[in-house]
Amino acid sequence: MKISLRAGERIYINGAVLRVDRKVSVELVNDVMFLLEGQIMQASDATTALRQLYFIVQLMLMNPTDVRDAAALYAQHHAALCAVCESREMLDGLGVVDELVSATRYFEALKRIRALFPVEQAILAGAATVSPFEAA
Repeated sequence: MKISLRAGERIYINGAVLRVDRKVSVELVNDVMFLLEGQIMQASDATTALRQLYFIVQLMLMNPTDVRDAAALYAQHHAALCAVCESREMLDGLGVVDELVSATRYFEALKRIRALFPVEQAILAGAATVSPFEAA
């Protein structure tokens, strides 16, 4: 796999952080776990349940030698999210995410979670439009 990076951009490979000082192309010749800087979610951006799940899986990918604590947190958070979710699309997506995480395919799990962000946003927007009087 060949990756092109801009000057100053970072890439996270198997827990290591690399920053390049000039435009460069990198060829990954073996199987590694990596994230580009634009795919990294900061803790302050994990403002919804699904974004928090993304952040947890991201931790598992970025620190592959120590996933035990993150995996336990993932299991709790995933179960809680599934317990409160009523959307079939969201539940199906979370099922796929769980299969990917169980297979240690964290990058694919992150892609699937990102694909669910608009679904979560629509759910949250719908919940915000219901007045307290309609809900009662």
